[in-house]
Amino acid sequence: MSVPDTGSRTDVAVADTIRHRVLPRGWNAIVIAMVVAAVALSIYQLFNLGSSVGWVILDLAYLDLLVALLLPIVFLVFPMRAADKDRAQPPLYDVALFVLTFALGSYLAWNAVPAVEEGWEYLAPDHARWASFVLWILMIEGARRAAGLALTIIVLLFSFYPPVADLMPGPLNGAQQPLWEVGQYYAFSAEAVFGIPMRAFGKLVIGFVIFGIALQHTGAGRFFIDLAFALLGHVRGGGAKVAIFSSGLLGSMSGSVITNVLTTGTLTIPAMRRTGFDRQTAAAVEACASTGGVLMPPVMGATAFVMASFIEVPYVDIAIAAVIPSILYYLGLFLQIDAYAARKGLQGLPREELPRLLDVFKKGWHYLFSLALLVWMLLYLKQEAMAPFYATAVLLATNQIFGKRLGLSGIRHFFLETGKVLAELVAILGAIGLIVGALSVTGLTGSLATDLILLAGGSVFALLLMGAATSFVLGMGMTVTAAYVFLAIVLAPSLVSSGLDPMAVHLFILYWGMLSFITPPVALGAFAAATISGSDPMRAGFTAMRIGSIIYFIPFFFVMEPALILRGETLDILVVLASALVGVTLVAGATQSYLVGFGRLGSGSTGWLAKALVFVGGLLFAFPGSEDLGVGHWEGVAAGAVVAAIGLVTARLARSATDLAA
Repeated sequence: MSVPDTGSRTDVAVADTIRHRVLPRGWNAIVIAMVVAAVALSIYQLFNLGSSVGWVILDLAYLDLLVALLLPIVFLVFPMRAADKDRAQPPLYDVALFVLTFALGSYLAWNAVPAVEEGWEYLAPDHARWASFVLWILMIEGARRAAGLALTIIVLLFSFYPPVADLMPGPLNGAQQPLWEVGQYYAFSAEAVFGIPMRAFGKLVIGFVIFGIALQHTGAGRFFIDLAFALLGHVRGGGAKVAIFSSGLLGSMSGSVITNVLTTGTLTIPAMRRTGFDRQTAAAVEACASTGGVLMPPVMGATAFVMASFIEVPYVDIAIAAVIPSILYYLGLFLQIDAYAARKGLQGLPREELPRLLDVFKKGWHYLFSLALLVWMLLYLKQEAMAPFYATAVLLATNQIFGKRLGLSGIRHFFLETGKVLAELVAILGAIGLIVGALSVTGLTGSLATDLILLAGGSVFALLLMGAATSFVLGMGMTVTAAYVFLAIVLAPSLVSSGLDPMAVHLFILYWGMLSFITPPVALGAFAAATISGSDPMRAGFTAMRIGSIIYFIPFFFVMEPALILRGETLDILVVLASALVGVTLVAGATQSYLVGFGRLGSGSTGWLAKALVFVGGLLFAFPGSEDLGVGHWEGVAAGAVVAAIGLVTARLARSATDLAA
């Protein structure tokens, strides 16, 4: 049987319309046509079909055309004002912006060849300069609609920084650029709007976004949830373990924390409530599981693809490096939930209410086939640009044969949702490009790295703490991708020049940017889950911090010891991994006051001291040390702390037994 609805469900489609305008049929047809054209253009470019037909599109022209086809959708789908959302027709000014954006993108694509050949980023004709200012304005307005006011303010401040760069104090002082020349750099340079973020979108992100949306629309989300219930629903704390398993799988495909919470949380949170979890713990578990999904291979989120472009490595290298950190995180979640359920005496769901594993596989085996194809093409064929398109084609074909077929309405909805996500990404990444361009044209990119090293007094630890704090703060006000790109430019070079592994540094920034989803005062993932569970959002956020506590330390572990991101000799990797596994187990036990293989750590002053000792011992076990940085690995101290904790609890139990006997 299928998992029953164990509580009130939140309709994801309804939740999605909170931000999006519902377009009439005619406008929907136009949006679908533009999305189909954008997808076809991507296939044409990424599969190099131009060389077969004798018409090769310049990369800049390709990105210009993607902007022409996708950015206009932002002005239709995301209303200028909240009051416009329910209007039967898009207002005239949105239609005007739609037409203007399409015309501007077409103009840029038409002039891409002369722009490259004649160096328009430094000396453009007047008509191109005026067009660049229009692009500048449209990108900022698109970002405001798609990403909100916080990112817009940051983009505004940075994009207008070059004309006053020479007036800025200290480390912010840069080479001043006239306003008349800044716009052309933004529009025609390979270091601005059409720089690394947009190139990553056009060459990598777009295919994986389409694949993720195809998974959701063909029913893969429900398959993953049913699979998790069939495997884990009956064990103690089963509802929460289902959340961890299903959210990890689905999140790694969708790349969105909030979408993941709304998709899986509507089933897992009520299941957790039924089996004894309180409201805030149920919300916190789902938020932590959904956040970790975006950090889990094979797909991860859009930021991982931007990262691959930044450090100039294949995306598959990013995915491989992220394997062990994501395993450590999910192990910590799983062990915490198991300890919580054991301490509270919680049981799983009745077996008769759960789907049978064989039945689940019969209905959804084709989802696994398409995922296996994707992984095979990524790992063995190294076809990262084309792999998601092949996987999507196979997924849609097998779904029409073996799954619940998509009708005309389903296909239409699939393309509309694809258009919304792609348009939003184009607006956000283009706006981020303005920040990149401002730092590049003023020369601030290079000088900031040196200034940060001086500010930290040459201390790598101080730089890491600065990086963690800055990543977290920016993650609260910006999208994760925007925060990552900014710090990849400003902070990452100084960390790398201090002797740290480049891959570890960039993953460190990504992890700390993601932490804002489960950390108050923002904690968007926890707040979204709290709306489903009916708990207080702030209490859910603080509970999520405790349950996901290991994620605050994992970035420091792998940045100090790259063996945890599979950099090094096999024996070194195994030794460090084994130590980290022990450490994560101890941290989880201390956090829940229940140690696997031992039992409760007690209460009162003795219990608190034992938990503190186990927690510190776990961190010391997991902390790998670094020969390059002169930091040792304190296994002896860690073991001593754990033994002392167990001795304290055992002595306390013995005294209690003696007192009772007396």
